[in-house]
Amino acid sequence: MNDPYEMTASAMATLGIPFAADVNRATLGTPLPDLFVVFKRVSSVAQDFFDDTEKERFVRMQLSIFSRSGLVGLPDTDAAMKAQGFVFSREVELPYTDSSGHFGLARDYTILLDL
Repeated sequence: MNDPYEMTASAMATLGIPFAADVNRATLGTPLPDLFVVFKRVSSVAQDFFDDTEKERFVRMQLSIFSRSGLVGLPDTDAAMKAQGFVFSREVELPYTDSSGHFGLARDYTILLDL
């Protein structure tokens, strides 16, 4: 499997919480769950070529974890993503969402894919 969306979805499925890729609110349900993850590809850059053909690609995926109970005790996305071959890169706290009551944390993971 070399599709970063499929790989991330497989990782998130092990956590047992709602998740979706590049979604709007309706996909996760209304009202929103107390805890959920949304993910997207942030960048995808060709890394290596051979005979004018791309052989490797560096991909960065971002998981945004939203929780109404705060940012303590969040699911272990590191272990789930590592099992798919990703490496943790960085994290950024997202602004509190008044309309839904969710706290948020964005976590970036990278992977070098052989094509």
